[in-house]
Formats: sequence, C-alpha cells, structure tokens
Amino acid sequence: MNLDALLVVAAALFGIGLYGALSQQSFVMLMMGLELMINAAILAAVSLWAYSAGGNPKGQLLAIVFMTVMAVELALGFALITNVYRIRKADMTEKLKKLKG
Repeated sequence: MNLDALLVVAAALFGIGLYGALSQQSFVMLMMGLELMINAAILAAVSLWAYSAGGNPKGQLLAIVFMTVMAVELALGFALITNVYRIRKADMTEKLKKLKG
C-alpha cells in the first residue's frame, strides 16, 4: 500500500470513530469510538514515519508508547464504567443526570 491509501484508511477509521463516539449513548460504544480514533492516529503516524524515514525504526517506539497509553485508557475507562453501573445501575449516558454524589 502507498502512503495515500494508508492515510485514507486512517481518515476513514477516524471518521467512523468520531461518529461512534458522538452518536452512541452506550458507554461501551462510546469507548469503542474513542479507541477507533486513537487507532487511526497511530496508523497515520506509523505510516508517515515508515514512508518518511525510509524504514528507520525510530518512530516505532513512540507508536508502542501510544498503544500502551491506549490500553491503559481502555482499562481505566471500563473500570469507571463498571463502577458507575454497580453504583447507579446506569448503562447509558442519558441516565446519568449528575456526576456528583
């Protein structure tokens, strides 16, 4: 694949993730949309590094750091979702009227 095709795929993933994050009311679907957006950013960054550096793996370490941050964000997000569900029995964003108390 060439650089243009990879950037189009990354833009499509980001668009799908943005739509999923803004249009869904379920916490899980919201998290999936955010993950798609982060994956699109990682794909765009790695493809740009691969084509600009000529195969030099310097930028790959930063991509691995991004993936680690993404995994931590996912784990914390699902832990918060689980805690909110246990306390308030709310699995949709509209069921939460207030965040305090």
